[in-house]
Amino acid sequence: METKKWEALVTAAELGSFTRAAQRLNATQSGLTHMMNSLEKEVGFPLLLRNRYGVRLTVAGERVLPAAREFLQAGQRLESAIAAQTSLKRENIRVAAYSSICMHWLPTIVQQFRWDFPDVSVDIRMGSVDEMYQWMQEDKVDLSFASRQDRGQYSWVPLWDDPLLAILPVEYPVENLQRFPVSEFGGKEFLMPSLGFDQDILSVFEAYHVYPDIRNNTSVEDAAIVSMVEHGLGVSILSELVLKGRRMNVHALPLDPPACRHIGIAVQSLEEATPIVRQFIAYSKRIVGELHPT
Repeated sequence: METKKWEALVTAAELGSFTRAAQRLNATQSGLTHMMNSLEKEVGFPLLLRNRYGVRLTVAGERVLPAAREFLQAGQRLESAIAAQTSLKRENIRVAAYSSICMHWLPTIVQQFRWDFPDVSVDIRMGSVDEMYQWMQEDKVDLSFASRQDRGQYSWVPLWDDPLLAILPVEYPVENLQRFPVSEFGGKEFLMPSLGFDQDILSVFEAYHVYPDIRNNTSVEDAAIVSMVEHGLGVSILSELVLKGRRMNVHALPLDPPACRHIGIAVQSLEEATPIVRQFIAYSKRIVGELHPT
């Protein structure tokens, strides 16, 4: 069925005149009359009564008018959906994330996202927590996978609480400890990880007034921290996500009291984000929830 014919019928019925209906639809009166004659021929019964005073619906026309309006509304919704989908094409999403998130989450997220949005490219860059929040403020990235920080105004989408673990040399006397007391870090030679961990770890020490001997010149990446602890150069703290899949000759114990870094997505404004960015965030929430079921 042609939408224009049903639109002409509804308009003519509302205005009671072919002349006024033709003006509203930017058509000629003869063209409108031809469309109505064609529509009535298609349906097999009269829809309008015509006289010198104008037009009005027949009984049959009144019965089909509500369905005709629904048909036109459905067509408008379809056009809007097609336009929205078209606008998603050839778009680009700029993502910043920790290396651990790039390794364990983003491959699955991007893979499933591209299945449904093959025309959208996803650019990924790794950085420290400082860099990621700075990139977001400078509009160099659309969103950042990071731990939650007090960095001014931004929208926050929580994903997962990543448990923090004490990383100790194998010769460390843990005995039958199930958890490692945070207070035990006091005065010990501590190897500080980089790429965002320092602020999460320092907040734990500050909360419990613990003062380890932090080696500021050893702020290195996660793999190097593990290796240095293996060689007895100090102790450290890393997260469950960072340690996932690594072969380590160290003790990795949950902290006591428990502590974690709150991992989520930071975006300047969720309300002002583009539809495709919001779609990517929705995929991320769903997939992380599947990877880490509660």
